[in-house]
Amino acid sequence: MAAAPGKIRVLHLLCKHTKSRNPVSRRTGGSTSSVSVDSAHTELQAIIGKLQTLSGQELVDAFAKEASGRSDCGSYAQGGDLGFFGPGEMQKPFEEASYALEVGKMSGIIDTDSGSHIILRIA
Repeated sequence: MAAAPGKIRVLHLLCKHTKSRNPVSRRTGGSTSSVSVDSAHTELQAIIGKLQTLSGQELVDAFAKEASGRSDCGSYAQGGDLGFFGPGEMQKPFEEASYALEVGKMSGIIDTDSGSHIILRIA
């Protein structure tokens, strides 16, 4: 699927926590209001540690598997795939981090009003 000019595509994994604007997991339906920011970061750092030595399709597949099993975003059902998006369509910290990544590269932890994310740019 080709993107319109200026649009990019990412996979992401979201850990909602006590500071999330809507602390309810879309994957489980359960509250995340008891999850601290520190514990969300610890969990994401462990996932980054598992994925950081991978690259190419192996990284995409492993990231999608992690997102499917853990992400609190509704995109968990698509392996964290948000589809193509352009400027102004995502929260600013998420958008800036996504655009700053090269295709095939994974971010560190990105905090937004939704919670804490890791992002993998795929297009």
